[in-house]
Amino acid sequence: MNVVILDTGCANLNSVKSAIGRHGYEPVVSRDPEVVLRADKLFLPGVGTAQAAMDQLRDRELIDLIKACTSRCWGFAWACSCSGKRSEENNGVDLLGIIEEEVPKMTDHGLPLPHMGWNRVYAKAGDRLFRGIEEGAYFYFVHSYAMPVNPYTIAQCNYGEAFTAAVQKDNFFGVQFHPERSGSAGAQLLKNFLEM
Repeated sequence: MNVVILDTGCANLNSVKSAIGRHGYEPVVSRDPEVVLRADKLFLPGVGTAQAAMDQLRDRELIDLIKACTSRCWGFAWACSCSGKRSEENNGVDLLGIIEEEVPKMTDHGLPLPHMGWNRVYAKAGDRLFRGIEEGAYFYFVHSYAMPVNPYTIAQCNYGEAFTAAVQKDNFFGVQFHPERSGSAGAQLLKNFLEM
């Protein structure tokens, strides 16, 4: 299987590559359109702010490439939020627009922001991405903005209020947490995606 990690210029490319490698795959890190569009599975990892992420994608001419991808594409962390229409960050940042949802700053409800650390995730019953993962399993989060629960939400988390922890629309999957830092639950999630 042809597994590609999109070279977004983000700091966690090697940790994602190692996490995939532990499942017996040898992913290629690339931003070459020919390589990306031939991928059976495309990973879109990321860390940082929506503004920095979208600037990187724009500077590397990757936005149209992501939208043109017809294979299964999985975005981590900011890539989940970046699948929305617009973020409230920095007085408004236009996002990929894969899912027509605004991405607001989380309300603190007396809790510290960013939402950082381990939290429980609850998937829709029978969702293939979460197969074999205990209901309410812990995943690792670092974020202050989150997509509200919407028709494309396949898993949610609660941090003072419910928000989208995982989303799917057509061939695009996104998770707000870091599966590569989420222990056995994150490893199982990666395995499930690779075997879809």
